[in-house]
Amino acid sequence: MPNRRSVLKGLGVALVGAPVGAAFAAGQISGRGASAAGTALPLTIVNHSNRYANSQVWYYIVGTNLATGQQSFVSPNGTLTPVLLSLNGPDGFADLSIPLAAGGDTTLAIPPDMSGRVYFSLGGELKFKAVTDGAGNSALQYPAGWVSGDPSYTVLHDCVEFTHNSSGMFCNTTMVDMFSVPLSITLKGAATQTTGTLVSGGRANIFNAIKANSTFAPLVVGDLRVIAPGHGIDTGIFPADYFGSSIDQVWSKYSGQQLTVETDSGTYTGQVSGGTFNFSGGVASFAKPSTRDVFYCDGALAAPNDGRTGPVAAVLGAAFNRSTLLSRPNQPVADPGTFYQDAVTNHYSKAMHANTVDGKAYGFPFDDVLSFASYIQDTAPTGITIELTPF
Repeated sequence: MPNRRSVLKGLGVALVGAPVGAAFAAGQISGRGASAAGTALPLTIVNHSNRYANSQVWYYIVGTNLATGQQSFVSPNGTLTPVLLSLNGPDGFADLSIPLAAGGDTTLAIPPDMSGRVYFSLGGELKFKAVTDGAGNSALQYPAGWVSGDPSYTVLHDCVEFTHNSSGMFCNTTMVDMFSVPLSITLKGAATQTTGTLVSGGRANIFNAIKANSTFAPLVVGDLRVIAPGHGIDTGIFPADYFGSSIDQVWSKYSGQQLTVETDSGTYTGQVSGGTFNFSGGVASFAKPSTRDVFYCDGALAAPNDGRTGPVAAVLGAAFNRSTLLSRPNQPVADPGTFYQDAVTNHYSKAMHANTVDGKAYGFPFDDVLSFASYIQDTAPTGITIELTPF
């Protein structure tokens, strides 16, 4: 079963401020094949924001052409177009915007063999920039809403992520980098699935919950967005040692007893010895992670695509963020009622999950452990709808 980590693998733009998991990689998705393989997938955009008129909303479909490996964008006529430096205008930025229809719903199509993001900007347009990457290829610098100097910092914007290939459509809403605009996805095909929908008043609830926590409050940027705590560490507005005491307690606890981790590839037992978490079954040892490693699910908790160490790393990362490691020596934990109960926990992710209709959100990169992420897929897709839901 593919998940966000198995399909979200870098956009190939080695730039400061590039989004975490900005696009999807080819070749790691399984499925029986889409009924419309090789054809465009109808896309409908519905503006139910109740705050911005269609004339105040733009969208952008950007990512990678999986057939060529080129970074590309979808033009207003639906054509998948390679990124070139000549896209930059006199102001130094590339205008990749597509306006919503003057009234009613907006329709276009997502091309076949494309992987990337559908961005939305409200009240103003985003500033993408065509650049040359480290390999000398034309690439795209994306907006980074957590960087105060980013040219799109003052623009209200958000996105959904997708891969559309011969195996089907795989997509999610995401708060891994930040949360700003309430968005939901409905995917039709073999079934009709919807995810990402907030409860009534959910956006305000999220902002207020984060503001009410003195440690997390600096992550709120006016009424524009809430920045993920990992980016808060990088920009100096969130304590880099936030999880320090919890990490130390976990290392101490499992120096004296075993942790059992069950994955699709098998069950593994681990114990801390010599400062590292050592597991059975050929799983690599884990050094003690930093707070940043926990929020990013990276560094000491990086998940290689090896079928053993990767799944165990994902479970550990989820358990740290959900604060279940100290109370549950058998992981992963399936009961969401046990998540985020410690005073020191990922209150950012907690607020996201508490305010979605289905309880699912991408509050951190390993939130797909036991399918708690706002991710859906269909191997025979017939259409996708992205809705800007009420603020």
